[in-house]
Amino acid sequence: MEIALIVIVFIYGLVFGSFFNVVGLRVPKGESIVKPPSHCTVCDRNLTLLDLVPVFSYLFLRGKCRGCGTKIHWMYPVMELATGVLFAFAFVQLGLSKELIVAILFISLLVIITVSDIAYMLIPDKILLFFLIPLIVARTLSPLTPWWDSIIGAIIGFGILFLIAVLSKGGMGGGDIKLFFVIGIVLGVTQTLVTLFLASFIGAIIGVISLKIAKKGRKTPIPFGPSIAVAAVFSYFYGQAFVDWYVNLFF
Repeated sequence: MEIALIVIVFIYGLVFGSFFNVVGLRVPKGESIVKPPSHCTVCDRNLTLLDLVPVFSYLFLRGKCRGCGTKIHWMYPVMELATGVLFAFAFVQLGLSKELIVAILFISLLVIITVSDIAYMLIPDKILLFFLIPLIVARTLSPLTPWWDSIIGAIIGFGILFLIAVLSKGGMGGGDIKLFFVIGIVLGVTQTLVTLFLASFIGAIIGVISLKIAKKGRKTPIPFGPSIAVAAVFSYFYGQAFVDWYVNLFF
């Protein structure tokens, strides 16, 4: 029975992941997430059910539009699969609990901002504001210990990123700063600091690899949102274990 529930949650994750792709690509452009229906951006052909099955349509169509043969961006199936896996993993770790609501909302936000940041190097305020209230409510129903850890985490997360932006004279995007405010509410002080540390590390590695592949200068902007998202998910599930390991390793 539990395996069946995990599969169901995974499938729901795939479906929501497909929807999150739409949200992440349309909201930054000020477009409706309902109209027009999903279509090929090259030949403008409306997509049918055969084109819209998460992950499997991409594999079945060999990553190409069925109408014009244009390659479909890898981000679509990757984010669908990632959402499915993360939803299922959260269910396995947390079960049917109040904390699962926090996890699902948090993962959903991070998937959407990853899509948006990869596509446009932008984390829209609309998306952050949409998730802010539900996450505050969910975190209130499933509070951290102590309860004020969320408040201090939000202040520290926002404050550190804001300070970095000021000192670097714009080296940190406004969306990243506001995102860390939300992350602080969910994770609290310690895990927020772990997220910042890991995101910086991951971002540096991705930056070096990306610049070498693209053969561009060091000042070429690279989206930081995906690194933050990966670090935040890791910190949510394993942040305290990481801190314990780090302390035992060096002290």
